[in-house]
Amino acid sequence: MVSAAEEHRRIAGAFTERVRGVAPGDWENKAPCEGWVARDVVRHLVEWFPAFLKSGAGVDLPKGPSVDEDPVAAWTTHSDGVQALLDDPATADRLLSNPNTGELPLDRAVAMFYTSDVFMHTWDLARATGQDERLDQAKCAELLEGMVPMDEVLRGSGHYGPKVEVPADADPQTRMLAFIGRTP
Repeated sequence: MVSAAEEHRRIAGAFTERVRGVAPGDWENKAPCEGWVARDVVRHLVEWFPAFLKSGAGVDLPKGPSVDEDPVAAWTTHSDGVQALLDDPATADRLLSNPNTGELPLDRAVAMFYTSDVFMHTWDLARATGQDERLDQAKCAELLEGMVPMDEVLRGSGHYGPKVEVPADADPQTRMLAFIGRTP
């Protein structure tokens, strides 16, 4: 089994490649998430997770420049901070407590809520900026398998759009994206 640190390193690394691949004029390109531009995909990841960690585990991540000022530096500072947290041996003994999830080992919570979010938003940033949209098919299948039983809860959260119909024999990436409300 891959550790949360290794999984984050791989998934955040792929997202970092997309962030670094955005042409300067493409940060305002429309993203697949309603009302968002490419810059907002990075903003979302950089802004929601630090508050989640702070409230649930008392962890403060390093703060970089704003996404408006420098989206690449904002992302890399944030991503490096998450990686340092996961690489720290003391993380294995920490818990994250949240009224909606209960108590979870911190590394498991990061993998479940955050790293998965980075993975899915990699496609959004790639689509918005004309980059390689291919995702790891096995990870897509794994996420989809975990999300399908929680369909009502996920839709009720407001974080996912309505499912998009795709052929039953579509590849795992297409089915996962359709499940979360994207039009692949």
